[in-house]
Amino acid sequence: MEYRSFPSSLQNTANAQTYRIFVATWNVGGKTPHGGLNLDDFLPADDPSDIYVLGFQEIVPLNAGNVLVIEDNEPATKWLGLINQALNRTQETDTADCMSTQSDYSFTSPANTPNISASKDLKSPGNLLFFQKPSLKAVSRSFRIVQGRRLKSCNCPSEESRKYYRDSCFFCQQAYTRKDDSSEDEAEEPDGFMVPDLATDMPSSVKQQKYSLIASKQMVGIFVTVWLRRELVPFVGHLRISCVGRGIMGCLGNKGCISVSLSLHQTSFCFVCSHLASGEKEGDERRRNSDVIEILKNTQFPRICRSPSRRVPEKILGHDRIIWLGDLNYRIALSYSETRKLLEYNDWDALFKKDQLKIEIEAGRVFRGWKEGKIFFPPTYKYSDNSDAYAGEAATSKKKRRTPAWCDRILWHGDGIVQLCYIRGESRFSDHRPVCAVFSVEVGVPDARLRKGLSTPNMKVGVEELLSSGSSNYFPH
Repeated sequence: MEYRSFPSSLQNTANAQTYRIFVATWNVGGKTPHGGLNLDDFLPADDPSDIYVLGFQEIVPLNAGNVLVIEDNEPATKWLGLINQALNRTQETDTADCMSTQSDYSFTSPANTPNISASKDLKSPGNLLFFQKPSLKAVSRSFRIVQGRRLKSCNCPSEESRKYYRDSCFFCQQAYTRKDDSSEDEAEEPDGFMVPDLATDMPSSVKQQKYSLIASKQMVGIFVTVWLRRELVPFVGHLRISCVGRGIMGCLGNKGCISVSLSLHQTSFCFVCSHLASGEKEGDERRRNSDVIEILKNTQFPRICRSPSRRVPEKILGHDRIIWLGDLNYRIALSYSETRKLLEYNDWDALFKKDQLKIEIEAGRVFRGWKEGKIFFPPTYKYSDNSDAYAGEAATSKKKRRTPAWCDRILWHGDGIVQLCYIRGESRFSDHRPVCAVFSVEVGVPDARLRKGLSTPNMKVGVEELLSSGSSNYFPH
């Protein structure tokens, strides 16, 4: 792969390598996915990205039980299974439905491995996973398959290897671990759960999986999951997650965000998946602005780096590359009739001039310094059930009518990011349409001599404290 000089203080020790990131956001309206749900409008089969960042909103209904009592993880486990099936599809999984529809608790295990179900007769010792009820933490572990070990929050080299990088303050390469090197999160394993070692236990088809789960987190209805190409996993470090609730009383999790922080080679990334305040009354946009401001203010990533010389960001804006995705809920500052008239003529430019998010950004009231690609697709909200018609067309009263809007958005911040495309999918599963973007990002990689000195096969994969208890031409290449 071609390398270029890295324009920063690391110029003498690093080069830039380009990676491709696929980002998608989807408000699924509180509906649990069924086994036959086609994700082609969400995860195109021919996309060759290195990293996938997939965010959902309303994966559970936002009722009092889910917000105040106990979080329902069952839909999240099903989404993970479908995503794994789509990303790690093979010829066999393309022609067979790997998702059992006979049990409400069924979900898909890694490609070509036995189907995991909560049925009472799941007792065979030949299965890779053993538990009676799907746990999001346990299911997430089953998709972390690189070397059958676990990714530590901080994999900075210990004292023995620091002689290889004294000239750089930003190295975090393949993990250097000693026999006595362990972390508290490694002490706890769920009862009856086994993560096999690839070298001995996993079938060859699983060893050939292209993508591994890196992070997975749910906060009420918000759910974010990050997957990386397997060969990149050894170069990931400082994996942390922070949640900020902005819902009921300004703190509960029915609204807010989940932020994922990580480093890839020498570059820090932050992915923010949010669901902001709803409402289309005049002035509601200020509540959304306030949500953004409070999220940026209150998101705090823990200090976990073992290297005192390493610069690891603790706030969102401290990262090199940031991508913000989600149902931002900004509406169009026009009446329903005015909006419908422009929609009939597909006049996106005239409609977008009245987009609240565009207006608020240009006025400097929110997302200062952030960028968004040009929108060439229709508003993504609100559609009638299983229909291509907007909900207002069939509404019997103005109270139930919703003015169409671009609620679902993807923005970015930082240098070294180029957006390659920005489109929406056409799935009728929800009253929102999914929105997808592909980015080309520059990542600082160490000088080849230092990289060779730091390389080691002894790495661990999985961070348990981070886990919660189209068509062929869809994207350009």
